[in-house]
Amino acid sequence: MLERMLSARRGQLHSDGAEAEDDESKTRKHTSLAMRVSTHLTRLGYLLPCILLGVVLFCIVLVSTWSRKLACAPSSDAASRFRFLGFDGPDSDFGSLGVPWLSKHGKTVQWTSKDLLKGLEEFVPIYETRPIKNNMYGMGFDHSFGLWFMARWLKPDLMIESGAFKGHSTWVLRQAMPDSRIVSLSPRHPEKYLKKGPAYVDGNCTYFAGKDFVDFGSVDWGSVMKQHRITDLSRVLIFFDDHQNELKRIKQALKAGFQHLIFEDNYDTGTGDHYSLRQICDQSYIRLQYIYRKLIRHGVPFGGGHSCFRDSDEARERAKRKKFWEKAVDIDELCGAGEEWWGVRGQMRDDFNHSNKDISYTEHFMNSRYVESILDVYWELPPVAGPSLTHQSRYDPARVSSPIVEDGRFGLFTRLGLSSLETSVFNGYTQMVYLQISEPES
Repeated sequence: MLERMLSARRGQLHSDGAEAEDDESKTRKHTSLAMRVSTHLTRLGYLLPCILLGVVLFCIVLVSTWSRKLACAPSSDAASRFRFLGFDGPDSDFGSLGVPWLSKHGKTVQWTSKDLLKGLEEFVPIYETRPIKNNMYGMGFDHSFGLWFMARWLKPDLMIESGAFKGHSTWVLRQAMPDSRIVSLSPRHPEKYLKKGPAYVDGNCTYFAGKDFVDFGSVDWGSVMKQHRITDLSRVLIFFDDHQNELKRIKQALKAGFQHLIFEDNYDTGTGDHYSLRQICDQSYIRLQYIYRKLIRHGVPFGGGHSCFRDSDEARERAKRKKFWEKAVDIDELCGAGEEWWGVRGQMRDDFNHSNKDISYTEHFMNSRYVESILDVYWELPPVAGPSLTHQSRYDPARVSSPIVEDGRFGLFTRLGLSSLETSVFNGYTQMVYLQISEPES
């Protein structure tokens, strides 16, 4: 009997529990969304306010970072902001002092920073064997490395240089491609310099120099290609170090069918003795594209366009940087009497600054649109190392991309053998640029 009573009680308890569970289930089904959210927040306690606070702070940092990109700021600030947000950005703040950039399709080069570092390790011992130790007024280490690296990477069947000087660039090309043919155009034959000091004359080079000189734009390139048995013009590399209007040279190269070009002196806006690609690409409308490509697509960073307003952030930043960097340009140097900032104070310079033409901003703008229509790749060689390592004070770091060896990495700088070079070889950096061009799309 006792067992029957206990059994009855257990059955009653089980029945009551099931009924209660069924009631609770029905209650949950009819509870309002607001009541459920309120119950959930109560259970979280202090955790939710912490989460919300973190989200708000992140949004504030994000908005602040985006807005400050349009103004001048120290390069280290820009780098830290991009790294915090997960962007693999450069060390420069590419706002109103930013690096111009154009490309028809937004493509870039195949090589990486790791490839450049590996190349540096190989090139330093080669550079130390150069025949012209003091190449004053010629290429220094940065551009010598850039030319060697790109020639070796592209592996052209024929290399053409316009402007040879004492022959240092010819020697660099030969180190990169020992078996490829070279055509050299130069008003004065490099052998003439042998009378006064070191020079280099290549035994497997066709010279249009001295009394046989022909300007690049006047050469019958069809005949030259036949002479050298070149049928694929994509296997030809052109190197310009002739201080001529680079817009003119691009048009001449495109007409001849060449695709791969390197310009040694890619002078910044407001500087130089000829109209450069960097000057052409320095346009105000590019700054809007910067936001899209960098913050949305994580593309190549760039900026452009300037203001002649004396009481502006850019003017103050330029004045400050002029005190530290020889090639920095302040507003008075940048702007002409009519506030012409493009080119060099509104001029399209040519032929070692011997032939100059005043151009309007409209013409300058249309030049950039033309270049953009034919430009598949635009890549500026970074400085080999940061200024604290090379002890250079010429180019403004705010106007260049991140160096291959960044400031503070003295161990790497030493391991690569760069510390053994004289500091003077690092003073010739002028934004060497590689281009790949093609006919405009119809």
